[in-house]
Amino acid sequence: MSLPVRERSPRPGGGRHRRPVPTSLPPDAPVLVLAAPGDATGVAADVAAVVRVDNPQIEVRLTAADALAEALPAGRDAVVVPLLTWDDPGVLGPINQAVADSGSGAVVTGALGPHPLLAEALHIKLAERGLARADRVRLLNVSSPVDAVILGMIGGELAVRAAQATAVLLASRLTLPVVAASLDSEPGVTVAAERLRAAGAARLAVAPCMIGHEAPADLVKQAADAISAGHAEPLGAHSMIAELVARAYGSQLAT
Repeated sequence: MSLPVRERSPRPGGGRHRRPVPTSLPPDAPVLVLAAPGDATGVAADVAAVVRVDNPQIEVRLTAADALAEALPAGRDAVVVPLLTWDDPGVLGPINQAVADSGSGAVVTGALGPHPLLAEALHIKLAERGLARADRVRLLNVSSPVDAVILGMIGGELAVRAAQATAVLLASRLTLPVVAASLDSEPGVTVAAERLRAAGAARLAVAPCMIGHEAPADLVKQAADAISAGHAEPLGAHSMIAELVARAYGSQLAT
């Protein structure tokens, strides 16, 4: 029987748990433009919907990254937040170029990770599939359902290198080995699984560090099946993804 997954409850007040965006903004506050690689429908639209519900004081626009110029507001500031879990140069390069060519003065933030909230969302997605303890309470003597986790990345070797900090954050939460591996190139999850099993980790799980629009829907399952491992679902429109978007926007307001 899997334990119930406990998400964080909203934390009111100030200090390090203050809201990422003020509850009221002037009418001319910058527009938040979410730039999704590929198609701006499906999971990208779901993320935008959650951001709007959580932050009704912000004007939120969603666009495909290759149609960004059309979404930038005329005569108004904008903050462009790429819907990515890592700083993929293949996506960020064209986004930055489109903003520069527009002459709009819009600001482009970095990707949503690495960040402790990203690791927390990955933990919760694993727990939803019974592949991790649902809580971090160390006093309970509950054995982990897996011995190690493979952090699945899209973007080849660059993505794997960029994911090291996220892997460390997730390993700290799970108190298990976590290694990053590519889902879309070699050496990939097969090599990672061989190394982990050679080190004594018999039960493995794949945690896809992606929102969901970055790859075909069945790619994660195929990778996990190839190494006889369980797998979590992509992050999707998780509340912490929406919070990371709001934090990226809010950090620009603060500067």
